[in-house]
Amino acid sequence: MKRILLVILAALVLIAGAAVAYTQIQPGGVPVYRATVVATLPHDRSAFTEGLFIENGALYESTGRVGESFIRKLDLATGKVQREQALPAPYFGEGIVAWGDKLYQLTWQDQTGFVYGLDTFEPRGTFSYTGEGWSLTHNDKAIIMSDGTPVLRFLDPTSMQVTSTLRVTANGCPVANLNELEWVDGTIYANIWQTNLIAKIDPGSGKVLSFLDVTALGPQDRGADDVANGIAYDAAGKKLFVTGKLWPQLYQVREGDRVRDSAEAAKLTSCARP
Repeated sequence: MKRILLVILAALVLIAGAAVAYTQIQPGGVPVYRATVVATLPHDRSAFTEGLFIENGALYESTGRVGESFIRKLDLATGKVQREQALPAPYFGEGIVAWGDKLYQLTWQDQTGFVYGLDTFEPRGTFSYTGEGWSLTHNDKAIIMSDGTPVLRFLDPTSMQVTSTLRVTANGCPVANLNELEWVDGTIYANIWQTNLIAKIDPGSGKVLSFLDVTALGPQDRGADDVANGIAYDAAGKKLFVTGKLWPQLYQVREGDRVRDSAEAAKLTSCARP
């Protein structure tokens, strides 16, 4: 009888171990994929990247920090600056987006956004919003804004007023610190601040469909502020680019192998529920 009980106990231990292993392989049921590098391009290591997008083959970037904030139009292949506009103190520049012939820029805590001509960077006005400003992207109907919370705002491009919101969750857990955004073939990609993960978000439900892990990218001597931030998508060429704050490279990447054990994803997909 004791032998039978020992066999049963051993089987239960094996089952429990398998369950733990499965959880590690598939954190919260949300798959994690490794970012595989396709090409490496130059990036200004002094750029504290807050916004990034591609328009008509050119790379547009905004940077943060008071006194160091600017918007730039760059040659995608060489990183050479083609046009630049500084944002004066006391503003801390944040995300940018193009809509029509205009470029919109957020500031972090000043609740003021700036509008420029996309081709000239000539100032065209300002707009206001509540809370913090982190990032902007757009689909074909609205400008989409992040503010560091789990909630994305959808803005009317004419008035810049909120028309709807979207709560982002992973395995039912709210995902805060949504930072740089990019609209990619019908989904929203978002850097999650202070992690190496990019969330792929269903714009209808707000559910995170998968994570892209960029742990292997960026400089080896990264400082605490040198986090992954910056996603740009070339829709015509179906090419995805990522970088980070103060990173010397811009990477063209694709979705690679499944990550078997992601502590960051496990943390994001585990939360207390009533």
